Amino acid sequence: MLTVSIQRAETYGPDIIAPALIRLLEPFGGMGAFVRPGERVLLKPNMLAAKEPERAVTTHPAVLRAVIGLVREAGGVPLVGDSPGVGGIRRVAEKSGMLAVIEETGAELVAFEETAAVQAGGLFKRFDIARPYLEADKLINLPKLKTHEMMTMTCAVKNLFGAVVGTAKAGWHLKAGADRELFARMLLEIYLIRKPELTIVDGVLAMEGNGPGSGDPRHAGLLLAGTNPVAVDVVAAELAGIPKKLLWVERAAEALGIDGWDRTTIETCGIPFDEAKGPPFLLPHLSDVQFGLPRFLKNRLRHYLTSRPVQRAEGCKLCGICRDACPPRAIEIRHGKLHFDYHACIRCFCCRELCPEDALDVREGALLKIIRKCV
Repeated sequence: MLTVSIQRAETYGPDIIAPALIRLLEPFGGMGAFVRPGERVLLKPNMLAAKEPERAVTTHPAVLRAVIGLVREAGGVPLVGDSPGVGGIRRVAEKSGMLAVIEETGAELVAFEETAAVQAGGLFKRFDIARPYLEADKLINLPKLKTHEMMTMTCAVKNLFGAVVGTAKAGWHLKAGADRELFARMLLEIYLIRKPELTIVDGVLAMEGNGPGSGDPRHAGLLLAGTNPVAVDVVAAELAGIPKKLLWVERAAEALGIDGWDRTTIETCGIPFDEAKGPPFLLPHLSDVQFGLPRFLKNRLRHYLTSRPVQRAEGCKLCGICRDACPPRAIEIRHGKLHFDYHACIRCFCCRELCPEDALDVREGALLKIIRKCV
């Protein structure tokens, strides 16, 4: 049986988070079961974009601080690294409150810049992965519990996509992002390259709705931990009330026979599961009902069966971040407006995910709007 630990943490107060983390890791033998003296331990938080902690876009600095403390107590050397979707890591760390924690605790901020080619041996033959991610003695995954417009949920497995550096993410979105099943398989193959020794989920202030960057903060008051990220995701999704049919990563794990997808092989400990579970999370807009259709129908009906990003009348500063982040280069700035090439757009919503002004919205296709009202 795989184990996922659950603990209650109502706020991010230091007198709340640190003791809750200790209780959270007790079933596994504490942090000392994962970290040995002298080991370089990479902490991989969610550092999606430069947003304030209360926006629930990034891992909260209070969680990072407490984990750094536990790693130091175990004798480890804490490193903090990621490759943000947009902006330099120092800027994202500063805005999210993590830089102050890193400097105060003496941890090291590590930019994911240099890469190493890894032969994956799966459907995708090669990945260029950040060297610090591969070379750390131990890896602790620190995801945020959020909904996701493309994958429905982003948590433990999806957070490891940060091992892919910078603009290479856009390339993978372009290669696999038009097909959720294919993208989920890609995420799992990255996970299998370098499995984290431990995953700790920040679900104190989670996100629901149109996540991962434009959703609404949702107080869940939870911390989760486990050694298998797929199993952690399965439990997190159940706590959030997300049905399995919408969980692309978990469905891909089942198809590939990767441990963790089967809920009957997972036991939970800590607070009772029923006590931890609250009302279902508000999910992203139904964005696509074309999967499974023959290709010739997809091409004809795509505009009517999918949602698409649109510019809001207010808020957009024409900074160009959405244009530069778009994998298929489907956005242009002309005459003081954003122009979208919806034939090229793959509906990955990276533009909305990374917009610093929340100035992009979603418009539903005509048939999709009818279908959504009926489900």
